[in-house]
Amino acid sequence: MRRNSTPKAGIFYCLVLLLGIFAVQSWAQDGSSPPPAGDTLTMDGNDAATTAPRPEYEEKTLLDTLMDGGPVGVLIGLLSMVAIGFIVEHFLTIRKSVLMPEGVAYELEEMIAQGRVDEALEVCKNPEYQSLLTYVVQAGLERFKGAEFGFAEYKAAVEEAGEDQTAKLYRKTEVLGLIGSIAPMLGLTGTVLGMIKAFNTIAASGGAPKPEDLAGSIGQALVTTLLGLVVAIPAMVAYSYFGNRIDSLVAEVGKRVEQILTPLGRRR
Repeated sequence: MRRNSTPKAGIFYCLVLLLGIFAVQSWAQDGSSPPPAGDTLTMDGNDAATTAPRPEYEEKTLLDTLMDGGPVGVLIGLLSMVAIGFIVEHFLTIRKSVLMPEGVAYELEEMIAQGRVDEALEVCKNPEYQSLLTYVVQAGLERFKGAEFGFAEYKAAVEEAGEDQTAKLYRKTEVLGLIGSIAPMLGLTGTVLGMIKAFNTIAASGGAPKPEDLAGSIGQALVTTLLGLVVAIPAMVAYSYFGNRIDSLVAEVGKRVEQILTPLGRRR
């Protein structure tokens, strides 16, 4: 059994956290921008109109930030795209209307209640109506028709088919769990590589490097760490959310299938 949680609240907190990170980053960039060039007052009270303006800070784009992370940052960016694709796919496929179409369920319930088992079996085999519900009902109907004591064995077939389909649904979400586990480690890898470059620069300069010589390596270390966390946190929240969603939907489908196939137990 999976532990119950509040996935919707987790997603909300995750979004708030990400917005806070980007807000702090934007504030820091605004605060580090140089003041506008203007006249300065010298010690003797005269205006100095010949002061050299400081170079303006050019704000980096998201692509520039990814490039600062080097190959590791680009790889983390690709993982984020894969995670987004799977999250969208899961939202479209792991839902009640897809796993348990109510119209098909009602039609199967009417057919089986009227003893039209063959027609119900054809509906289940129709590719247009393929779903978790029809797959499980089909397994129960085939066992009912194929075995001598099918009325007593169809429940076992239903349980086996349900477990098989549930395992497939869980395997779909394993990619998000894998991305959530790999992304921080990739970020740590980028951090280690950046620090190695920084220490190599210190050694090559005789122990007195200029700040601009170390900025690129330290920037890579920090950027990859941030990217790894930004990708991992939503991926893990989505993984937990879809796991709980599967638990809820499978339990609901199980009750509906039992309701549909109950008339079979009364037939001898």
